[in-house]
Amino acid sequence: MSEIVVERVVRPARATTGPWLEVIASNLDHHRATFLWKCEGLSEAQLRLHPLRSSALTLLGLMRHLQGVERAWFQRALAGTAPHFFPYRTYPAADGGEWYDESDTTSAAVVREDYLKACVESRQVFADVTADLGRIVPNPEFGDADVRFVLLHVVEEYARHVGHADLLREAIDGTTGE
Repeated sequence: MSEIVVERVVRPARATTGPWLEVIASNLDHHRATFLWKCEGLSEAQLRLHPLRSSALTLLGLMRHLQGVERAWFQRALAGTAPHFFPYRTYPAADGGEWYDESDTTSAAVVREDYLKACVESRQVFADVTADLGRIVPNPEFGDADVRFVLLHVVEEYARHVGHADLLREAIDGTTGE
């Protein structure tokens, strides 16, 4: 078998009570770890598989997408900075956006490291960008929204894509779990 890309993942417990920002931050970290858990123990070839006939999604494509989610929402939208996006190959999607081209030859190990780096970058700006939860952030996708909405949207992105990852993982090797 090929080399494993994502080693053992320990998911942090989620805060279910306490200050709102602590609950959100812990849930984000839990979802980040849960996504990686869905990739745990797989080889590069497995991460690149298209196991669902009706979908072009791969676990590696989702990992590329989630690094973009981290950088677009935390750095660009909330911090107002110009994030460094890794130059993954993309193509125009039917909805007018873009999606990650699975023919991109960037190794899964590099994608994993880029994803982990994006998560670290988000954690580093979290306190600053959440100092004023009522601050309005302009957004062409949703219109003006406050910081709370943006944070909930990132949790929503993770929840959606962890669900996709769960289906992909089960189709790859039968592994299921939460």
